[in-house]
Parts: sequence; C-alpha cells; structure tokens
Amino acid sequence: MICRYIILLGGRLNRNADYTPQLDTLLRAAGMICRLESASAKVFVSADAPILEMPGHGLLIGQAFTNAGQPISQRLDIDGSTCELSNHLLHNIWGDYLAILVDRNDRSAITLLRDPSGAVPCVYSLADGEGFITSDIGLAVDLGLYRREVNWQIIAHCLNFPCLKTSHTALKHVKELLPGNMLTCRGRDASIRSAWSPWHFVEKGVRHKYPREAAEDVRSTVSNVVRALSARDNKFVVELSGGLDSSVVATCLRDASLRATFCTLVMPVAGTDERPYARLVTDTLGQGLFPVEVGFDDVQVEFAVPRSSVVPAIGIPQNALNEAWEAAGTLHGADGFFSGVGGDTIFCYLKTAAPAADAFRERGVMAGITAIEDLATLHRCTVFKAGRLTLKKMLRRPRTAWKADRTLLNPSWVTTVPEHHPWMDAPSDALSGDREKIHNLIGTQLFRDAASRGLGRSMYFPLLSQPVMEACLKVPTWMWIADGRNRAIAREAFADQLPSEILDRRSKGSYTGHMAAIYTRNKPKMRESLEDGQLRAHDLLDRSALANFFTNELAPRDLSFLRIFDLCAAENWARQQGHDPW
Repeated sequence: MICRYIILLGGRLNRNADYTPQLDTLLRAAGMICRLESASAKVFVSADAPILEMPGHGLLIGQAFTNAGQPISQRLDIDGSTCELSNHLLHNIWGDYLAILVDRNDRSAITLLRDPSGAVPCVYSLADGEGFITSDIGLAVDLGLYRREVNWQIIAHCLNFPCLKTSHTALKHVKELLPGNMLTCRGRDASIRSAWSPWHFVEKGVRHKYPREAAEDVRSTVSNVVRALSARDNKFVVELSGGLDSSVVATCLRDASLRATFCTLVMPVAGTDERPYARLVTDTLGQGLFPVEVGFDDVQVEFAVPRSSVVPAIGIPQNALNEAWEAAGTLHGADGFFSGVGGDTIFCYLKTAAPAADAFRERGVMAGITAIEDLATLHRCTVFKAGRLTLKKMLRRPRTAWKADRTLLNPSWVTTVPEHHPWMDAPSDALSGDREKIHNLIGTQLFRDAASRGLGRSMYFPLLSQPVMEACLKVPTWMWIADGRNRAIAREAFADQLPSEILDRRSKGSYTGHMAAIYTRNKPKMRESLEDGQLRAHDLLDRSALANFFTNELAPRDLSFLRIFDLCAAENWARQQGHDPW
C-alpha cells in the first residue's frame, strides 16, 4: 500500500494567480489528484492511494478496518466536531492511515490525525499558516517547495540519543507529526496535541486481571490484525527469523499461506543460520522455506538513501538487509512484506527486575514473591539475587531521562537533555515496568524509517498496529514472565499453533557476529568516510578518540563497534542532502 500525498496550505500556494497554476500542472504530471479543498488547503493524493471519504468532514488516506477486522472500503459516515471525529476513529476503527478533518464550525481550520502505528508518513514545513504537509519530502523538493538543508543540531541529537524518535527531523524547517498525534492548522497558528497515549492502556481499570483473559485477548487481536492486513495483497513475502515473534505472525497467516512466500535470512557467519527453526514453522503450515542470502559483497559503506528520508535511520548492515529483502520481493513477485519486527517490545521482553517490582506494587507480597521466583528462573540466577534486584528497583526513583550515548562525540556537541516525546509523560504513580515498556515502545517508531524495502511495496508490521499495542499494553509486566518464560502471554496465546521447539526456545541466533565481520572487513572504508566526511567538517566528532578507536583491535564480544555504524549512517545520510538522493 503506497500512500503518497501533499497538502498545500495558505494563500501563497493555493490562490497565487502566477504560481498556483504552475504548481497544479506539476502535481498532475506527478500523478497527483486533488481530493479535498477547503478554505485554507488543497489535498493532493496519488491516483493509486486508497482513500475513504468522510462526507462533510474530510477524508482518510490509507486503509481502515473495523475493530472486528473487516475492511472499510466505501466511506465513513460519521458526524461531530473535530475532537469527536478523532475520538470516533481511534475507538472504532484501526489501520494504516492519515485522517484529514475539516472543522464544520470553522472551514478555514484543518486537522490531521496520524494513526498510532505511524504506517503512513507525515512531515511538514509551516510558517504563519503557509507551507505543506506531505508523505514524501522528495515530492516537496520536486515541486520547488523545499530545498534540502541539514539540521546539524538534530544530527547531534540523533547521535546523543540514538533510540529516541522525536518530532524534529534532521532537515531544517521540517518536522514530523508523530504517530497518535494531531496537527491543527487554523489561520496563522499550528498546534500539536496527543490524541492516543499508551498510558491509558496500563491504567488499573483497563489492564487485564487474569493471565488466561490476557492470552485470549492477545491471540484474537494479533490473529485478526494479521488476517485483515493480508487480505489486501495478492502475494507477499513473510520474513521468518526462527524466533517467537515472526513465528506468531507466520502462523496467523495460515489461511492465506497459499499467497505467502516464507523466507529467512542466510548469512556467511556461524550462529546466524535460523533455517532449522524457521522450517519447523513452514512445515507446520505445509509450505516451503526460501533462503534470502546476505553476503559480504552486498555490504556498502556509501549507499543511496530514499528521497523521503528525513532522519539518518539506515545503517550499513540494515541497508544490506533491505536490499536482500527487496531482491526477494522481486524474485517472488510480492506486493508486500510481513515482519514480526517490534515483537520483543510488544510482548514485553524486559531484561530488568521491573516486572517483579510491579507485581509487589500491584498485587502484593505473594504475587511479588512468585514474580521473583519467575525472574530467577528466567535469568538463571538465584532467588536471592532476583529479590535483591527487585528491592533495588522498588527503592530507586524511576529514571525519567532518556539514556544518552556520548561515545566518540565532540564534547561541545554533547547534550544531556533529550527532545520531548509525548509518551514520556508518565503518570506520577506509574509502575517501573510500565515505564520501561513504554520507553521501549517509543524506540519502535524508528523501525519504519529503517525499512526502505517498503517504499515500493506494502510493509506490514502487524505487531506494531494499534489493536495489538493496546491488547499487549493491558497485560501487566509480571504476567509476561510467568513460569520463568519471557513473552509468556504470547507463548500461552499461541501454544496450540506453534511447534513446541519454538514455544520452548530460550535463545535465538545472533547477528552480532555478522555485524562484527562487516565492521572488520569495511573498517578502512568506514574510517576514511568518517575522517573525511561531513560530521568531522562540522566538528561533531572527537577526532582523537575516533583515531584511537580505529587503531585498537576489538576484544572478543566487544560490541562498541556498533557505534561506528551509527556514525556512518549519519554521515552517509548527510552527504546526500547536498544533492537529491534517489
């Protein structure tokens, strides 16, 4: 599903006698059709993008489903104020969409709601009520509405806080509307507010009380979402990793398996071959398993980033994977991809004592002691150690600041204050585990930026859909470690669908060996790129520390080289903003 659109706001773009006709001609040439016009805005959408009309109130770009998973294909007959409309959408439908609402009481006002999954991109550049909102900054560049310019302050922020998604992009004068947020433009003013928050679903009156109830909800929700999303494409590739999360997605495609091609990555490094586990799943489904090979010759230090990219999110290893999956999609004639990405976060794979601390606070001493025993079994440590860590977690004030990484940065560019994300606004009585899992959920918003293989095809992350997020947020953290198993509720939910070897699996093949080999083989190129690049020219790097890093050999199991991939991703992205990437 490709949703390409641009919204033009203000009189200069929409009512200028000299400029507006030229702009309309360029838009028509780009295959864009005007689908909505208000007193202040025109909405242009590509001819192949799915839309739903909301008569008298606007339109929805993308695909939408009822809560039962039925596609909504005609129009949405709903009524009310902008606030009532947005609430209706968030409570009664879900999907991959951007809703554009026109205020019935003020036709000059326009409001955008981005669905909580963030599947449809939305970036904007506005000043005094004039500007554009679009799915693709490259389209704005083509129309002469924007000239690329790197925001080095945000590049530095991205490197200081590499797992934090914010509304700031790395392009000057361009911001992003975050998933679940609303942007209202009224005259010369533009305002943002959060319309959907994960914190609502961890409240006492909302969260699940019993494990069986939680497992049933997770199973039905994940199954409905995967089934609904799979109905749109004729053929798709399923990305199987051999782990629990992708196996859950795959088994939910049982009824659509004849339209699916199940693939798994194969890398030339020991410990990465997941075919034996992935084949257990495909054998259960009665389907074949196809390898997707990623060789060292496929790795590039410098590579083209998508024209739509507004942040440096694609690293060297990720680009190699994207290209491998893209080739697989072409080979198998796929319209889209299904991935289990985000499963560790959605199924609450926390590696701290927070779940046991939550159990004490939420259910009392007996539940807390049981959770400590589960924690000890899960992490293969003594009950004494698990109890000590739980007590420490309960007594320590919760960490509110986002964890920073200052490695190899010039101290003058180091910052300890992260940009704000609305999901950071935790209630004062929030449980430790809920804080951790929602912080992790923020990090999943970067995954779509990194998955460039979805630019020409549909890219489905069903575990990051609104219904699945809500169902899993309702599950208390201590339920996820029951009986000493991580992601226990997900395992229970699909116990009769998955092979026992997958359900009981405690470990998983690691790609760190492959990434270490990439680093070793490409070290000279990466060093040259960074020492002669834009980051150094703008003095973002600690030059002596960088030189020492490349001079020294890595110790066994030393993962500090991953920082070099972060720096190279930023360098590669920044270099391409001086000219237009593909």
